[in-house]
Amino acid sequence: MSLADLAAREAVLKAVADAIGDELKAVRAAVQAELDANRGVQQVAAVLPDGRQVAKVSLTNPAPAAVVTDPEAFVAWVRDHHPDEKAVTRRFVLEVRPATQAALLAEMTAAGVAQWCNTETGEVHTVPGVEIRATRARSHSVRFDKAGRDAVAEAWRSGELAALVLPELTAGGAE
Repeated sequence: MSLADLAAREAVLKAVADAIGDELKAVRAAVQAELDANRGVQQVAAVLPDGRQVAKVSLTNPAPAAVVTDPEAFVAWVRDHHPDEKAVTRRFVLEVRPATQAALLAEMTAAGVAQWCNTETGEVHTVPGVEIRATRARSHSVRFDKAGRDAVAEAWRSGELAALVLPELTAGGAE
């Protein structure tokens, strides 16, 4: 292929990829909105116009985790309850060492509550500045069946997907 042919091919593929990328984001948001609106639905089959199932779209719910929401309150608590040199670093400001923060948050995540238990005294502390909450938004995943991608490619080549996909891609605006 000549340089001109390669340049033209790249430009065409970039235009198509950009259009597909924008359309995928829009459709993904629409699917998520429908999954959120239909709370009982956990999974839906992706079926080609000819009836062949090619994938499953499944709702994913993020696991809640301990998250520092008030760094100052958390630092003050760690300073008071973990006075060892490995827990905090003293500078012009006091901050919790990353390893200590990670360990404490992991313990609280595992317990499912923003509390820490002193194993020496048995005292349970509610840790200020930490909450248990989802660390990412609800989402969904697309898992193709074993031959799903090949079936989609075959349907694309045969023109079977034109009514399903192409009108949105060809309606793009000028830049």
